[in-house]
This record gives sequence, C-alpha cells and structure tokens, in this order.
Amino acid sequence: MSPQRPTLADVAAAAHVSVSTASLAFSGAGPIAAATRQRVLDAATALDYSGPNPLGRQLRRGRSGIVGVVVGDSLRRSFRDPVSIQVLDGLVSTLGPLDLGVLLIPGSSDPSGPAVDPLLESAAMDVAVIMWGGTTDDPMLGALRRRGIPTVLVEGQHQSDVSSVGIDDRGGMREATEHLLALGHTRIATVTLPFDRARGEGLVAPDQMDHLNWEITRRRLSGVTDAGVTPVAIWETPASLVEHGRTAGTALLSAPDRPTAIACQSDLLASGVVLAARELGLRVPEDVSVSGFDGLDLPWLQPDVLTTVVQPLEEKGAAVGHAVEDFLAGEGPSTRELPVELRIGTTTGPAPVSLG
Repeated sequence: MSPQRPTLADVAAAAHVSVSTASLAFSGAGPIAAATRQRVLDAATALDYSGPNPLGRQLRRGRSGIVGVVVGDSLRRSFRDPVSIQVLDGLVSTLGPLDLGVLLIPGSSDPSGPAVDPLLESAAMDVAVIMWGGTTDDPMLGALRRRGIPTVLVEGQHQSDVSSVGIDDRGGMREATEHLLALGHTRIATVTLPFDRARGEGLVAPDQMDHLNWEITRRRLSGVTDAGVTPVAIWETPASLVEHGRTAGTALLSAPDRPTAIACQSDLLASGVVLAARELGLRVPEDVSVSGFDGLDLPWLQPDVLTTVVQPLEEKGAAVGHAVEDFLAGEGPSTRELPVELRIGTTTGPAPVSLG
C-alpha cells in the first residue's frame, strides 16, 4: 500500500502551530509572523506536503474557481478565427492572476441539435460568459438565469440583469460605408455574419430580414443603412471563415450587374471576397473595392492590405475579465463599450467609371 498523503494537521504538528495558523501560512491571508510562516513551510517541505487540497479550499469559499465561457460556434470553427483567439487570450490573461480557470463550452453549431450544451445546465461555474450573438430570448442565457449564475454577455443586447461588453460596431460599419460613398460607390453589397442558429448561406430575400435575431449581425447591417445605403445585395454566411467569403465574392462578382464595392462584416470574409475577385480576373480596388471589420494582420493576403474597422480584440477580452471580476467582488451588472476606428488599406479606391 502507498503511504498516506501528509495532511495540513501533520504539518501544523511538526511546526508546533495550530492548524488554522498553518492554513494562514499557505493562504497568505491574515496576520502571521514571517518566522512562523517560514517554520510551517519548512515543515511542509520536510513532510513532502504540496499544500491544501484546492477542491476543499474552493468548497470552503463557496466557489468553484471556474468561469464558463460559451464560444459562439463549434470549437473547431472558433479556433480557426483569430478574432475568437485574441479575445479569449485577453480574457484568460485577465482571469489567471485572479486564480480563475476557464471551462470552454461550444455554442450551438447544428440547428437540428440541442440549443444548449448539457455542460451549461450542470457544470460548476462562478460566472458565465456568452461570446457573440446573444439575444434576449437566447436559450443559453435562459439556462444560466434559471441557475442564477451571473453572466457576462459579449456583443449582445444590453439587459439589466447581465453585464455586457461590446464595441461600437454599428458606428464603425457606418464609417466604413461612408468611406465607400465618398469614393463614389453607389452599388454597394454587403456580406454578413449568420442571421440566426440556422446559419444560412446565400442571398438574403427581403422577408428574411424579419428572422434576423443575432445582434452582432443586426448592428453591423444597421451601420450600413445608417450611412444612407440600401445594399444592392445582402449575402449571409454561416461563419466568419475565408472560404465563406470566397463563396460570397464569387457569386456577387459573377453577376452581370455586379457591385462596385462590398462591405463585409469580418476581415476573414473580406479576404475571401478579395481572393474571389482575383480568381475572377478583377482588380482590387480598380474594379471592386472591399472593406472588412476586425483589424486583423493578414500577411498572406499581400500585396493587398484590407481597409477595415479595427476593434481592440485583446482589450475586449480583458474587459470581459474585469466584468467577471466585478461579479466576484459582489458588484452588480456593468456595461462596457470599446471604441473602434477605420483603417484605410489598399482594397478600397474610387468607383470605376463603368463595369466594362
């Protein structure tokens, strides 16, 4: 039989202190003399004691030490998107010093499957974060409300009982569209993120606008119309991936009355449109201008550099972490909105005199 693991009580006895004093030596909290703390740590080393059981410490605090993070899609697709990776990096970097771990929970990627992952219904977590696309009737938010778990909603609607972190994406999309108008473009199409869980792909018919319930898509479309533009075509994609942008670009730019500019709701979608234009023998921006959203570094797109709306991705993740910190400190829901800025690249230029 293996020897029994030493306990905190064994360490306390070896150091000739009480168990509570030994516990203070490990936690670093409360008044304890430096010499006493060192005596406890020396006794622990001699006994090969690694420290108190973290699960027991969490139970005594009434916390799990876990933040549940619901990504907006399957993990496979989410980790192909640099936007998701950079935001998660900012979040984890903020939670680490708070001794908080992260449980990644996939979002709903199959319309025929359950809308809520079972982990969301049962896993231990102190605070939950829902990334991207939240709506007031989001079933994931409903499940968390039933459990009474404080929730941070990223890119969702402002609601009184949840913290929200977002960006001025509507204003950013308006500015990008106004830039295209100033260049003389009147035939402007747009390539969007998904409308809902169905994750459709293709041209959007007018009656489909009634089914647009993902906030991030709605706001960015509103930014286009705020600029006074009615898009000549709206193309929905199932996810922010280059291949979906290429599909959209091929379809839109193959039409005889093709647009002279395409405003995309993400940089990956925009880069796919640029690739499609190249494959069709069109010059960017002489024949078609393309704008994106996110501010990603895409060296593989050279010599083109996207005109894009830059959002502070890691800072947004850190803001989510601070919202989590507020909940754990006993503070109520908060709202944080970060600014964006338009960065002019090489993919937008004056509208062509004719389509040729």
